[in-house]
Amino acid sequence: MNDATSESRTLAVALVLVFITEAHRELVSRSFELIYAPNAGLGADRSNGARQIASRGNDIQVVLTNGTNGITMQEIDAMPNLRIVCTLGVGHENVPLAYARERGVVVCNAANTNDDCVADHALAILLAAVRGVPKLNRQCRDGIWRDDIPRPPHVSGRRMGIFGLGAIGRKIAKRGLGFDLEIGYFNRTPRTDVTYRYFDSLLSMAAWCDFLMVAVPGGTATYHMVDETVLDALGPEGILVNVARGGVVDTAAVARALREGRLYNAALDVYEGEPTPPSELFEFENVVLTPHVGGISPQAIHASVVRFIDNATRHLAGLPPLTQVN
Repeated sequence: MNDATSESRTLAVALVLVFITEAHRELVSRSFELIYAPNAGLGADRSNGARQIASRGNDIQVVLTNGTNGITMQEIDAMPNLRIVCTLGVGHENVPLAYARERGVVVCNAANTNDDCVADHALAILLAAVRGVPKLNRQCRDGIWRDDIPRPPHVSGRRMGIFGLGAIGRKIAKRGLGFDLEIGYFNRTPRTDVTYRYFDSLLSMAAWCDFLMVAVPGGTATYHMVDETVLDALGPEGILVNVARGGVVDTAAVARALREGRLYNAALDVYEGEPTPPSELFEFENVVLTPHVGGISPQAIHASVVRFIDNATRHLAGLPPLTQVN
């Protein structure tokens, strides 16, 4: 047995169930014996991971996934020596936190590694939606001059309501202040570290604001909270921006509101049924759609992978992980 082989067998075995770049695979391999088996269809097809779990389940101590792909209780059961599950990014909606805790498995996310990226993207698609940038781009290419089109509204000096004033929501608010926006927010409870206006219901905030920014965790607790009644409260001059999880927003309700002129526009980086895009919104040329890239940049992904390595190596060494969520 050569020295390299001997060293690799002393490393904890880590199963990676989501895509990471070749450079990041090499980085992970410095700390773990890597089993790279990204599931297809954002976890809808779990066969890649299942094959590796069936083959190496007894050896696997570490799993890297994300909120969408998650991990199932059955998969946890099939890895009796599993000690930690980590997610890239903040989301962990499809990780059974309580069950993992019962099994003695720590769950960590990569909080604070992509907050700036998501907040930047939220403002980018808000600006695009308010000013109608996609439509203006097409019109300019078609030779249409400004005198022949309606004047698009501007962003500055208006009201931004943030649904979920966590780390990302606070960064969105900070950027909103740069546009002289009045900031309000809806959380389960008011925060004591901000002076923004607090609303005790999503409906009342939607009635107050011009721009409704969705930055709340996904899952059953927030499923379709942005529904027909909230969209009606936001009104025909309102704009909806979602950089959270697709299930928080009722897509069919958004389509109806746009079609009937009850909502001015929408900008969605996330949507129900990912990765399939929301075809019911294709007819609206001002709607801004991006393929869940809000938290993705070379810098943010690298920071998330490094956070995974730090969390896992610390936990295996008997130290507290940095961002445990269960």
